Amino acid sequence: MSTSYASKSLPVHLARGFVGFGLVAASIALAPVVGWISLLALPLGVLALRGCPTCWAIGLAQTLSRGRWERTCEDGVCRLEPARGR
Repeated sequence: MSTSYASKSLPVHLARGFVGFGLVAASIALAPVVGWISLLALPLGVLALRGCPTCWAIGLAQTLSRGRWERTCEDGVCRLEPARGR
């Protein structure tokens, strides 16, 4: 299982956020109009966000930094540095 929340591209990740946040907001906003049935959209929104808004935000940061940074560890000290060859 991968611990990365990044998407293949930024447009894909932003679309996932648009759909996820839209479904979550719609499920809450439509509750007074259509009742509890609107809450069925909530799990779909959470699924699109890959668990929670924080997970989506972490994935956004990972998508933006993909390939631009690398972690190097020497003598028990790890550093985040710009990727070589860029």
